[in-house]
Amino acid sequence: MECVITRRAEFSASHRYWLPELSETENFERFGPTARAPGHGHNYVLYISMVGQLDEYGMVLNLSDVKHVIKAEVTSQLDFSFLNDAWPEFQQTLPTTEYLAQVIWQRLAPHLPLTNIQVFEHPKLWADYQGNSMEAHLTVSTHFSAAHRLAHPDLSFEDNCEIYGKCARPNGHGHNYHLEVSVKGEIDPRTGMIVDLAALQQVIDDYVVEPFDHTFLNKDIAHFAKVVPTAENIAVYIRDLLQNPVQELGAKLHKVRLIESPNNSCEVYCTDTPADSTPTQTPVLATV
Repeated sequence: MECVITRRAEFSASHRYWLPELSETENFERFGPTARAPGHGHNYVLYISMVGQLDEYGMVLNLSDVKHVIKAEVTSQLDFSFLNDAWPEFQQTLPTTEYLAQVIWQRLAPHLPLTNIQVFEHPKLWADYQGNSMEAHLTVSTHFSAAHRLAHPDLSFEDNCEIYGKCARPNGHGHNYHLEVSVKGEIDPRTGMIVDLAALQQVIDDYVVEPFDHTFLNKDIAHFAKVVPTAENIAVYIRDLLQNPVQELGAKLHKVRLIESPNNSCEVYCTDTPADSTPTQTPVLATV
């Protein structure tokens, strides 16, 4: 039987975003504070996912062997290092989160049956790489606080209470929503980026966080005057809001995950259909 296992590892390292062919002004315009000398550091967390058949001992791989491979090929070399100088790959391409995931894959692939490399630069920024040439995924997380009421406008109060329970109460209730936006694209061979991170964060702020934060969704967001603002419908609407702006940045929106509470979350995936055209069916996964 085939099974996927994941091993966690971590290392602390610093890096700097700086291209010598650009002037100091151009570097700071492009990379912002990350261009400051001598660099800045992170506590990186790494998840290595591997796939294989269960053996007679109930294992895909001996985790002790996996641990030693990861340490020898990656963490012992990167821990307490300046990434720009740590590996030859970073002489030509900046050690961004997404490029770091790709290079770690290349270092481990001869030794382990990889299916995904996930690198957390910090809890609000991480990248995934699955061996698809120069394509990677980058995820940014953020949050907003809002209230809503779950009640279909064409149904009676009694019917809404039957469907939505306490969530149909007239004065609504609130959540601290946690939002994860994943984009995909080709890693630039010089900057190591699939998208300008600051520009992506600005798009998310402009289209979602600022309009949604501290609102009563049913009344303050026109879309939800007739659409019940369930977590699923909110996630779909955020996906539709972000798809075109992300594409204008040169990447593709991949997934929106909305965590309404520790017990309730959903995620929706993007299609190639523009948000202003007839939509196709998109899978919605909910966890309650």
